[in-house]
Amino acid sequence: MNNKQYLKRLLTLAVPIILSNLISQLQMMIDRVFLGHADNLYMSALSNVNAPMWATMSFCFSLAAGASILISQSVGAGNRENIEEYAGAMIKYNNIMPLLLFLFWLFLAEPVFRIMGVSDNLMPMCLEYIRFYSPVFLLIGLAGSLSVILQTSNYTKPMVIYGIIRAGLNVVLDYTLIYGKFGFPALGIKGAAIGTTLAEYLGGIFISYIFFTSRKLHTRPSFMGFRKAKLSTYIRAAKLGVNTALEDFAWNIGNMFLIRILNTINELAAGIYSIIFGVEVMAVVVVGAIGSSTMTLTSEATGKKDLAQYKGVCICAYSICSIVAVVMIILGLTIPEQIIALFTTDASIITTSSIYLLIIGINLFSKSANIIIGNGIRGSGNTKWMLYTQIFGTVGIVCVAAFFVYVCKFGILGVFLAVLVDEAVRAVINLWKYLRIVRDF
Repeated sequence: MNNKQYLKRLLTLAVPIILSNLISQLQMMIDRVFLGHADNLYMSALSNVNAPMWATMSFCFSLAAGASILISQSVGAGNRENIEEYAGAMIKYNNIMPLLLFLFWLFLAEPVFRIMGVSDNLMPMCLEYIRFYSPVFLLIGLAGSLSVILQTSNYTKPMVIYGIIRAGLNVVLDYTLIYGKFGFPALGIKGAAIGTTLAEYLGGIFISYIFFTSRKLHTRPSFMGFRKAKLSTYIRAAKLGVNTALEDFAWNIGNMFLIRILNTINELAAGIYSIIFGVEVMAVVVVGAIGSSTMTLTSEATGKKDLAQYKGVCICAYSICSIVAVVMIILGLTIPEQIIALFTTDASIITTSSIYLLIIGINLFSKSANIIIGNGIRGSGNTKWMLYTQIFGTVGIVCVAAFFVYVCKFGILGVFLAVLVDEAVRAVINLWKYLRIVRDF
């Protein structure tokens, strides 16, 4: 009851991000439905593409985490000069890495897919998708920076409209280009990539308009602050953010190894994993948005040395996430086959995959703890700890998954059990660290 005062601020910040992310994930889910009904192999191709692409894409987004922490701490301390310095440098220099990654994926995608064990049957689909999707990298540096400005300004409402624009356009464009509607040719998985890329760029126009015109962005740097921003300032913030970026990269590397293990089971295994992961992500984006807001508010608390706010925000955040986990378990127990049937018409996949939905619902308690506690730890200014535990988790989950699949012969179930073990162990370790931070605050 004493922590209810922090619930309103948390929800005010998180709800627009949740809605934006849910809209985006709903759009991605509809994409999977379109592709799954067009060809079951498209799901496996998409899973193989998404794993390495998100590994590098999330790295770019996470680089801005350092600036986000420092800007929020400056807000808590009331230091306008530091806000200008870090925000200006972030916007000015946060496009360097995305440009390099765009070139990498445009010209060097095939060796990555070979290492992942993508079959010759799936390879043309993967290469076709990534060729038309890679231009999104040219946008994500700016998009990530503008999202930080909105969040640290505690003004996230435009994110909802941003999500609606991107998702609405994506659904229409994907439907049109995948199936060949309204006089357009049927492009299959290539159409999905083109539709998504066009929607991202049109959404980017809107969020840029908000950035330049809104009067509510108190962490937006002035033109002078942008012009004077130094690369050394960006590097200083990036050194803090790179730990979060490497943490995300380590998680995605682990996911790529899991896809590699799944590819050795059969061609459809990665597609099944993609379906279940797609359902789980609908819950994780809620938890992730709350976690992102937790980092902003705990960073502010650290800046003004307010232990009550630091603890209260984390407690409220995990309480909300526990409700989300309960809802996922209920859905996994009551209508699992109906959910899976949205993505495929294959009766064998529908009947054998229901147990996986229950597993991810149970796993959400531990995953939520890692997300919320992890963002609280980052908010204190320590971004190294979560990197260390994620490296430990990446090595652990790959070893455990390989043991369950190859030694115990559990098949796809072995991969999901490994995920369950990994999240639970890391949740205990991260909780221990969080309690030590609270003790020494």
